[in-house]
Amino acid sequence: MKLTGSVPSLRVISCNKDPVNPHGDFVLYWMTAFRRVSWNFALDRAVDWARELQKPLLVLEALRCDYPWASDRLHAFVLEGMAHNARELANGPVSYYPYVERIRGEGKGLLESLSRNACVIVTDYFPCFFIPAMTKAAAGRVGVLMEMVDGNGLLPLHLPEKVFQAAYHFRRFSQKHLLPLLSQQPKARPFAGPKLQTLGAISPAVVERWASLPLEGAHSIRTFINSLPIDHKVRPVDYRGGTGPARSAFRTFIENRFSSYKKNRNHPDELAESGLSPYLHFGHISSHEIVNGILEQQQWSPKQCSDQAKGQREGWWGMDENAEAFLDQIITWRELGFQFCHHRPDYYEYGSLPNWAIKTLQQHGQDPRPFLYTIQEFEEAR
Repeated sequence: MKLTGSVPSLRVISCNKDPVNPHGDFVLYWMTAFRRVSWNFALDRAVDWARELQKPLLVLEALRCDYPWASDRLHAFVLEGMAHNARELANGPVSYYPYVERIRGEGKGLLESLSRNACVIVTDYFPCFFIPAMTKAAAGRVGVLMEMVDGNGLLPLHLPEKVFQAAYHFRRFSQKHLLPLLSQQPKARPFAGPKLQTLGAISPAVVERWASLPLEGAHSIRTFINSLPIDHKVRPVDYRGGTGPARSAFRTFIENRFSSYKKNRNHPDELAESGLSPYLHFGHISSHEIVNGILEQQQWSPKQCSDQAKGQREGWWGMDENAEAFLDQIITWRELGFQFCHHRPDYYEYGSLPNWAIKTLQQHGQDPRPFLYTIQEFEEAR
């Protein structure tokens, strides 16, 4: 069984060859990287399946405690995002199942158990960290079709067929393809339209073994993590996780720092950066939503675009210098990194660097350094 749906086919990847189970109880969206309930191609795909099969939609967002560098800081940020998702999905047609491991390995078997009653599973395609290996292993254990959906950036990761060794080459490629892609947006309101069916209940055996987490305020979350087997030396920071704080950070940037972004972004004392990196990293906000916000702020029209795709850093969009500088960061540099990870499974190894980069590092490895800092001095920004 195939689904056309609203998500571009280039963003949808089958993980296994198992069939759709039209007699299942629900469509399952396993949220792993794009931890948000809007502007999310993977969620859109799950909604399309739910409507096609006339089944309820269940969203599983889980957090394990054995990922590399698991700490209070990272856990609190992710959990605050989960609390936001719980509030957004409360009292609606979509069932939300937040699960947090209290003991390492405690969550093993949860997805497989839910899959027995699922029609199809949709999950996020993310080319980095432990997620590719985790997704591959899970796809071999479930008995229904599992699809991954790429929502990492404006350009689908499968669009280029090669690794780009320089930003200039990737910028030139993206300028040739971006305009039509700007009209292929994930949905700001994914549940608008035909009403989704409501799920009655999840299997009691599943709920009893893997109890969902009642997500409350930030204070209770930051108290709860003290009981988990993670690194408690890395404490939470003032930043709060979730789509709400992400959007607030974006508005603050636009209102207070955007007008001097190009001039000051490389000066650490000016605090001119957007502050959006942690929210993008943990999937609490989409680059599609941010770029759309910039285009609206600039009252931009495609007619302003240059018809010359030369890989130029400035001038192609026909916007002011701050907008062009910011878009170059969130599209060119951010997506160049994702493309590299997608095409090179060894992206984290020294040998994955291009020859010119390795040669340069070797040539300058013994250069005298005018300033030398200890780890503690770096940590405290002294």
